[in-house]
Amino acid sequence: MALQDDLTAVQRCVDELVRTVDKLTQHAGAEMQGIDVRRVRTDTDHLRESFALLRATTPGAPPGQPQERPDLVRIPDKPYDNSLWTDSDDEGLGAKDRHAP
Repeated sequence: MALQDDLTAVQRCVDELVRTVDKLTQHAGAEMQGIDVRRVRTDTDHLRESFALLRATTPGAPPGQPQERPDLVRIPDKPYDNSLWTDSDDEGLGAKDRHAP
């Protein structure tokens, strides 16, 4: 459980960094809207995204992370009911009485 605690602590720190950089740029106003502030903001966003990827690939990560594999859907082996295809298009094969070459 120590790994989860560490991941949570890092997530809190990254979130606080993002909030602090936002506050800094709001309070500083126009005099701090140069390339350096944009670079810090971009680096902060990059750090947040990188940590999200790391957390998603860490064994035992909590569910709901962005990189989680979706649940598999079982498709039965038995044939579909033919009535499902009534009045469906033949996808360019022509009329029902003709066959593809």
